[in-house]
Amino acid sequence: MILNDVHQGIHKNKSKKRIGRGPGSGHGKTSGRGHKGYFSRSGSKRRQAFAGGSTPLMLLVAKRGFSNAAFADKVLALNVSVLNDTFADGDTVSRQTLREKGLAKTKFDALKILGDGELSKKLHVHAERFSKSAEEKIKAAGGEVHRVV
Repeated sequence: MILNDVHQGIHKNKSKKRIGRGPGSGHGKTSGRGHKGYFSRSGSKRRQAFAGGSTPLMLLVAKRGFSNAAFADKVLALNVSVLNDTFADGDTVSRQTLREKGLAKTKFDALKILGDGELSKKLHVHAERFSKSAEEKIKAAGGEVHRVV
């Protein structure tokens, strides 16, 4: 392999094809539209996804089912062990404090606390959802569970 060939033909800022700018441009006279016919005229356009007369791909692919994923709640799930490692004894766990600590970097609709791991600190946890085991572990450590509506 020749090192010069690696980036051959790759242009970061490729200039737009300038059509109808004379014979020297290589796209003069008919401007790539050919001679006569519907597609040589102004106002003509080909249908999107036109596959040259053969059946377009979007018609060949089966359309089955429906997904509600676009409308589903985005849930941020955090384990009790993560809270134990991140927060100090007596701290309040909420959306705001999670953002400050860098645990909630993306947008989410609901916060769910899961019960994986151990909790040895007394925390005041404000969240929309809790698993049974997480709720039990928080209360067992002397903390409080606050359901945010």
